[in-house]
Amino acid sequence: MPHATTRDDVRIYFEEAGQGTPIIFLHEFAADHTNWEPQMRYFARGHRCITYSARGYAPSDVPDGEVYSYTHFYTDALAVLDHLKIERAHLVGLSMGAYSSLQIGLNAPQRALSMTLAGVGSGSEIENLEAWRKQCRANAEQFETLGSAEVAKVTREAPSRIPFLVKDPRGHADFYAALARHDSRGSANTMRGFQGGRPSIYTMTDAIKKASTPALIVCGDEDDPCVGPSLFLKQHLPAAGLAMFPKSGHVLNLEEPALFNETVARFVTLVEAGRWPVRDPRSLAAH
Repeated sequence: MPHATTRDDVRIYFEEAGQGTPIIFLHEFAADHTNWEPQMRYFARGHRCITYSARGYAPSDVPDGEVYSYTHFYTDALAVLDHLKIERAHLVGLSMGAYSSLQIGLNAPQRALSMTLAGVGSGSEIENLEAWRKQCRANAEQFETLGSAEVAKVTREAPSRIPFLVKDPRGHADFYAALARHDSRGSANTMRGFQGGRPSIYTMTDAIKKASTPALIVCGDEDDPCVGPSLFLKQHLPAAGLAMFPKSGHVLNLEEPALFNETVARFVTLVEAGRWPVRDPRSLAAH
């Protein structure tokens, strides 16, 4: 079973397909490496594609202790690239994975050819930050006491997940059947450490304004917690474009796979052609 080893000796399971310029896919909290299958099949036709399960998500290791910070998560992605001897890659992240992709863009920009930030920034509102963190701690306790199967029954009807259910009941059912099989201890640790402990993106304005990595921000217009952060990133990232998917929620790569693939493919093509420019600094100064 292929795996990379992180700097704190956690084994990260990965899969790869195709040849060409590398693309690495970073999954959301409720997903794992398997949820990028529509993208792996599509992009592997012209790129070397890598998907992996984050720490806490089997078949990757589920370590104990306070080793689930946002720093652990974004450096784990780099550990996978290091293992594969990949210097630079396109980063495609959803939600938790988008946050990690952004952190690589801010802290290790030399490793990122581009970053696609889909469904990014939930829980960032400063005025609601403590309530968000309290809810994350409560959710972690639910995973520990009820287990993943029971939590999946509740979260499947969250407002930002309903568009997926309406459009694709079969895909929605498969998604939450997979969540029900997640390691409850790993999910609890991730919810408490990463989801409930990561800094708000609104506290990173200065660093974001200096990040010149080409960026594509993708947001569903019915994913309310991510609309504001997506607009914020569009305003402040120097080389960002914004794609808003109509009547769409959070799980964009599965809810609208054809549109997602087409949008990201166009972005990657323009980046590789040198046609995704940095905005004039004068336009950013207005924000």
